[in-house]
Amino acid sequence: MNDSPKSPSLFRSILNVTSGNFLEQYDFFLFGFYAKAIGETFFHSDSTYAALMKTFLIFAVSFLMRPIGALVLGPYVDRIGRRKGLMLTLSIMAFGSLIIAFTPGYNSIGILAAFLIFVGRLAQGFSAGVELGGVSVYLAEIANEHNRGFITSWQSASQQVAVVFAAVLGYIVNQIFTVEQVADWAWRIPFFIGCLIIPLIFFLRSNLQETHDFASRTVKPTTSQILKTLLSNWKIVLVGMCMVATTTTMFYFITVYTPTYGKEVLHLTTSQSLIATVIVGISNFLFLPIGGHFSDRFGRKPVLLATTFLMFVSAYPMLYWLTHNISLGHLQLTLLWFSLLYGLYNGAMIPSLTEIMPRTVRTAGFSLAYSLATSIFGGLTPVVATYLVQTSGNKSMPAFWLMTSAFLGLCAAIYVFHIAKHPSKHFQFKRDEA
Repeated sequence: MNDSPKSPSLFRSILNVTSGNFLEQYDFFLFGFYAKAIGETFFHSDSTYAALMKTFLIFAVSFLMRPIGALVLGPYVDRIGRRKGLMLTLSIMAFGSLIIAFTPGYNSIGILAAFLIFVGRLAQGFSAGVELGGVSVYLAEIANEHNRGFITSWQSASQQVAVVFAAVLGYIVNQIFTVEQVADWAWRIPFFIGCLIIPLIFFLRSNLQETHDFASRTVKPTTSQILKTLLSNWKIVLVGMCMVATTTTMFYFITVYTPTYGKEVLHLTTSQSLIATVIVGISNFLFLPIGGHFSDRFGRKPVLLATTFLMFVSAYPMLYWLTHNISLGHLQLTLLWFSLLYGLYNGAMIPSLTEIMPRTVRTAGFSLAYSLATSIFGGLTPVVATYLVQTSGNKSMPAFWLMTSAFLGLCAAIYVFHIAKHPSKHFQFKRDEA
């Protein structure tokens, strides 16, 4: 497929394939934003902190399903096709969404409530294990070499639309209902609205066409061949995991964890935290395509190296300044800085990851690297950040978690571009069979 970025058919393809990303991130954000209400609804505890930690642990545990999803569904997508695989992941994701929206609370069905929420989150984690990889690979395969960074950036950009939509809905709910009503039952309203959107997303994704890159293959590998190829390319997967660690940690900090950080740590109002999240979602949406374009124009290497270095050296000073000068404006400025670095980095990282993966395991390899990083780093971000603040008493401590992920991304980029010594300004999109 050789459409230009302005081609209507290419635009439709981007819209159709990224619609599932919207649903995934919409529910993930809501789960993080309403963590306190969810904890009090489904988990019996006399301590608000304990209920919040239980919720974030469920949030984190679901990420452990992502590598399993990558290993199970990734080979399926590489063997059967992008379109069929993405329809399957959407079905599983929708199932998890329905469970979370309609499960009665602990006071109604007891421990079964916590179990059902656990199952719903595991289903979402399982499908998400290959959703991002499948979408990223699909976009990479319908793009041209000169615009691959820009086109693939819309995978992450679509998630920002979900963040903004969810945050705006949350703001409206909190304006209409009292704090007690939101904590009791009104927090479910955005989840119900998400369920109403599911049929539209199924319609959009059902119109997907198979990529020319996949359809033109004469030989399709078996599942065992794909798994063997993954094993023989474990170094690529490991380096990819370190690259993703930076972006997933930063993303979950500035979106999913920000409302909790603003309310529970900085003691801002719920409305202020939501406003800040809406603004960061919009800025992410703008910076991501810019990062993708910069990586097409100047190369992946300078963008990846510069952004990870700046993340590492600025994380603590920014959070220290914020926590010693707490205000909505300062929170917004801090998040905008992190959003800029995240957008530029992710815009270069996504195409890089699709380009270093062998062709026959492109979806499985990308998904495994991404899901491992999200499980170990991104999914644990709310838990680790909450724990660091609680145990140290230092509101700036989450910066060290951000710095750790930035250091890993910097090392991975140095390895890929210097030790591996790729000759071009960015990777050659691999056409050879693995």
